Amino acid sequence: MPVYKDEKTNTWRVIYRYKNALGQRKQGQKRGFETRREAVAWEHEQMSKHEIKLDMTFESFFEIYANDMKNRVRENTWKTKESIYEKKILPFFKDKRMNEIQVKDIIAWQNAMMDFTDEKGRHYSPVYLKTLHNQLSAVFNHAVKYYELPSNPAAKAGAMGKRKGKEMLFWTQDEYKLFAEQIMDKPMSYYAFEMLYWCGLREGELLALTQADFDFTKKTVSINKSYQRINGRDVITDPKTPKSNRIIKLPDFLAEEMQDYISHIYGVQPYDRLVPITKSYLHNEMTRGSAAANVKRIRIHDLRHSHISLLIDMGYSAVAIGERVGHESAEITYQYAHLFPSVQSEMANDLNNIKMGDDEDVSEES
Repeated sequence: MPVYKDEKTNTWRVIYRYKNALGQRKQGQKRGFETRREAVAWEHEQMSKHEIKLDMTFESFFEIYANDMKNRVRENTWKTKESIYEKKILPFFKDKRMNEIQVKDIIAWQNAMMDFTDEKGRHYSPVYLKTLHNQLSAVFNHAVKYYELPSNPAAKAGAMGKRKGKEMLFWTQDEYKLFAEQIMDKPMSYYAFEMLYWCGLREGELLALTQADFDFTKKTVSINKSYQRINGRDVITDPKTPKSNRIIKLPDFLAEEMQDYISHIYGVQPYDRLVPITKSYLHNEMTRGSAAANVKRIRIHDLRHSHISLLIDMGYSAVAIGERVGHESAEITYQYAHLFPSVQSEMANDLNNIKMGDDEDVSEES
């Protein structure tokens, strides 16, 4: 076993050899272990990682999961996932061996998450609890699918929390009009909110817009990217989902507004961002305008809800709305079912008429 005592420093050293993914022989080492036992344990962990043996710790497997997954999702998405793992999951599971984690361990972790309170005595929201569980389960699913872990203990334990979030807020057209009048003093803010309300854009989609995305002959805007601010850097990524890639038809007045806005931006190039501001700036403007207009303060994303609720009120179908806002129609139906006109009474009356008609036919025959 390649574990050696360094007599000069009175510490232990490990040298281990392995084959990488290309089949090439490699060598690694680490010095400074205070005991032979620590050195042997570290060597075993490294060999388990390279040979993908699931008697490795959860922390070691998470490194494998990260290497497999982080280049397959958007950078900001991975940053969110990584933060959850580091703060909420690894502290509990990091030293447990993957093949020894049982359902009872998952339940104990769930109870700890559900019992948590912050300095103000607040618990995690049901939606956040569900997110935490989903992230933990994703690691085990990866191990099951690709590394032959027999089963997912998180799936067996069952989910915690729930999908539905806080009550959905939105503005009526009149409320938005009052708000818009209060932010007209800042043209960039005004036109940004016009796009959000009348097109149902996501924040990142708005902030990534360029002149090249607009076709004023056809009166359309192409949504094909998203803006994120990550670690102090401006990052342009793909849209949230494949469905998010779409072309939106602009109402005439909005096409005219945006064409006028762009014409007044000095030196703008085709691929320059038209709204070079941050999400925090938008949030501050939302607060300012809401207070001045004396309307309820909603989130920026609630403008998207406002647009969808307006289209529902105008009588458009979930399929048509989904195509405009980049959502699956099933999601529209699920999230906004309470806003669609109910046809339950009409259904019941029609069924009743059918039944009554059948009864009348029977009476006539007899």
